[in-house]
Amino acid sequence: MAERSVIMAVIVASGVPARDRADVFQNVVMGAWSSVERGMYRPDPDEDPRKALQGWLFGVTWRKVSHYVTSAWARRAVLHPEPLGLLRDPAGPSLHAQIEAREVLEALAELKPWLLEALLIVDAPETIAEYARQRGLNPHTVASRLRIARERLGLLLRRSR
Repeated sequence: MAERSVIMAVIVASGVPARDRADVFQNVVMGAWSSVERGMYRPDPDEDPRKALQGWLFGVTWRKVSHYVTSAWARRAVLHPEPLGLLRDPAGPSLHAQIEAREVLEALAELKPWLLEALLIVDAPETIAEYARQRGLNPHTVASRLRIARERLGLLLRRSR
């Protein structure tokens, strides 16, 4: 990080857009660090250590920047606030809603059958008292099962997140 100015000078001189400079800088630092860990940085002992490091970082930066500048992604990227921004009316639910629905379905699959049945009481057309009477149960028992089922589902959802 002490040689940040050398890295940024190569990035700027190579024509990397300002919006991408931080990302390219991060790639250079990560690549340099990875190379050091693999033993790729072997400076000449007779050379000034700082000059050797600057020269090596210049080479690493130049290679990383050339890969970035010549990549098809950098030439053809279209920035938009929405990943599917070109679609005016995207069909179906949003990606976030789909992920949440999948989490809920996975949590429901882990529940016991009597807990699932208790959760379905909410969607039944009759009241809890009518539901309990039809099945010969106490309304308080049905309400208690519903409360337990909601608590277990909530616990499973918190664990998955």
